[in-house]
Order: sequence, then structure tokens, then C-alpha cells
Amino acid sequence: MGCVNGKCCLRRRYRGSHSQNPSSSRHANSSRCQIITDPTTLGSTLVPSHGLLLQYSALSHRGHYPDSPDRENQDSFIIKTELLSNPNLHLFGVFDGHGAFGTECARFVRDRLPEVLCSDSVTLIADPAKAFHEAFLTVNSELHANPDIDDSMSGTTAIVVLVYGDMLYVANVGDSRAVAGVLSGDDSVKVEDLSSDQTPFREDEKERVQKCGARVLTAGQVEAAAAAAIDGTHIPETEATECTSSEADEGDPPRLWVRDGMYPGTAFTRSVGDLTAEGIGVVADPEVRAIRISPSHIFFALASDGVFEFLSSQGVVDMVSKFSDPREACTEIVSESYRLWLEHESRTDDITIIVVHIQDSSESGSLESHQVIQTKIKDERFAIQKHPEASSEMNSCFPLSDPGKEHSLSCVTPSPAGTVS
Repeated sequence: MGCVNGKCCLRRRYRGSHSQNPSSSRHANSSRCQIITDPTTLGSTLVPSHGLLLQYSALSHRGHYPDSPDRENQDSFIIKTELLSNPNLHLFGVFDGHGAFGTECARFVRDRLPEVLCSDSVTLIADPAKAFHEAFLTVNSELHANPDIDDSMSGTTAIVVLVYGDMLYVANVGDSRAVAGVLSGDDSVKVEDLSSDQTPFREDEKERVQKCGARVLTAGQVEAAAAAAIDGTHIPETEATECTSSEADEGDPPRLWVRDGMYPGTAFTRSVGDLTAEGIGVVADPEVRAIRISPSHIFFALASDGVFEFLSSQGVVDMVSKFSDPREACTEIVSESYRLWLEHESRTDDITIIVVHIQDSSESGSLESHQVIQTKIKDERFAIQKHPEASSEMNSCFPLSDPGKEHSLSCVTPSPAGTVS
């Protein structure tokens, strides 16, 4: 969910919570549901320091926009293994762009964030949380200064997971989300939230942006306030800044507005970019959580709000736990998210997810069997590259020059559309 001037101006009936499951009732719109068949990535990498194997898959699917059939997918994602040539350091990230330059913002942050993280290797190794804070703020400043991207009313959310040995460092800016599946004593799989959505629904975030001068109003409230101003009617400030639960239930979430205008209308309180919204407290400083991987942690997933708009955190964990192959889990979740969108709306958001299974490497075959990590890819965002025999500079993620072709790992080479770092 982004700003009213971007993809997210339509009102929504449901926002998947961290605990509840959505209704499974089917509407007439479900007849337009599409079965997602995009080939997903499949890869694996070891964490030798703690005997772990990470098997992962990712899928990004462009939204269905009837009024803009040629609209680009504004989501982006990255999987970068062995940062700094360290076999125990791996990065996973999802970026959800919004606004007229949302695609460019998401791609810029996707490409620059790992580069900036790795540029200060001492801090990244000694204090990953500090490294995340510094890198996000640096990339945000670089995005503002980029002459080719107008981020005054555009930006991106980001959810990034750094695996460092037996630790997960989760950095979150916005309303994308990361969850983990935890095996309980009764063999059920429970959700562990690895991030907390940064929206005006959170009282602490609401108070923070209000102190920076933001009005927190639903779209309906700001329209009513504007109409009242024209009529010369005064609406008390306390009444104008309260978003009722009934309004939120009807799909009109609280948003952020400048004091005397009907913009920017962001439904999140943190992002990268969004220069105008910075003036009312929308910051790029991430919340970072550190989680130690236990034997009960069997997977984690990170996704854009195209998934969590109608699926709860536990619902996503339930779906992932049904599949031993993360490719199947990605396809199932994207397909179900797409279906639920069309039950409630005439369009869908862009939908992106990464699923990472955590396994004991001693029970998963030899080291050599995990060195080639990709089957086929046909994705709108990037290819994954990992050559065991190559130097650290060849381990990278980069955009494909021709996303209409299928690529195997051996044939992916640098192109004008991307760089290998």
C-alpha cells in the first residue's frame, strides 16, 4: 500500500494481519483469476560456520491493471550469496516501488543497497544493524541526488534479510513483511514475525509523524476537510485526525498529508525516496531486528504487500509449510494472492515473494551438490548469478537485457541492462 498518486489509490477492504486469516468466500471476480506459471528461481547456498543449507526460491508477478495494461511491475527483489566472499553471509531483499518513478526507485535501491553495505566491510561484520542504518540513509541520499529519477512523490519500501552465520538481521522500511516458520512441539508450524509494518495503524509511528507535522487522515477525511474549507466550515483538529476502525475496515486506511494540502497521501510511515513526504516524517531509517536461528526455525519468507494485503502472516506460513520445494510455495502464494485480490477488487497489486528453507547441511548432501544454484529463470527483475569458480566480483544480481528469454546459470552474462559487481 503506497501513496494516493501511485498504484495504491484504490480503497481496500482487507489488510492481512499478523494473526488472522482472510475469508475464503469467492466472488464473481474470481472467474478472472489467473494461475501463475512464471518459472521461479531455485537456488541453494551453505552456511558452513553453523552447518546450515539455505534452499531458496523467488517469484515476482506483475499486477493486473485493467486501465493500464502495459504498466510495469514496480516490485523488485535481490538474492546475493556470499557477500564479501564470505560463505556465511547472504542477503535477501524485496523492494516495492510506488509513484510515477516507483520502478526506477525500487531498482536503484535493490542495486545500491548491497554495494553500500559491502563498501564498509568492517561495520557490516562487526555490527550488521549499524551497517543497515547507515546504508539505508546513504542510499536514500543518493536516490534524492540522482538526476534521472524524480523521487519527490515516488519511492520504495524495502524488507531485507541478512543471514550471518546463525543470525538473521532483518531491516524493514515500510509495509512489506518478513515472517519465519517455527516448528512447535505438536508438529504444527507457527509464525514468528520478523518485522512490523510501519503504517499509521501503529500508534508509535502515528505519533512520530504527527510530531513532524503530518496530518493522519483517511482519504475520505481529507476530502471532507477540503470540502469544509471551501464551504467555510471548521472541522475540529481532533476529529479530523482520528481514523475510525469502521473506516479502516471499509478499505480507507489512514494516510499522511501535509498540513495544508491533499498530498502525498502515503499509507506507510517509512520508505526510501519520497522526498516530499520526508518533510512530514517519512524516513528511510530502518527498524532492524536480530533473530538467532534455532533448530525450530525451518524457513523464512519475505514479500511485498501484494501478498499480505489479503493473506495473514500465519496464512503465508501455513502455505509455505505444505511444500518441500520453495518454488511450489512461491507459486502457490502468488497464485492465491492474485485470486484474493480479484475477489475483492477489479485489479491486483504487483506480487513478490522469496521463500528460504533452512536445513541441516549434514542431512542435505555434499558440498559439491550445492554449488550450482539455478535452474531456469524468466523474471521481470533480475537473474541470480553464482559461479563457484569465479572471484567475489562475479557474485552478483543484475537485470536481464531480455526478460522474454529463459536463462540458465551458465549462459547469463553481463549486459548493458545491468552490471556485475
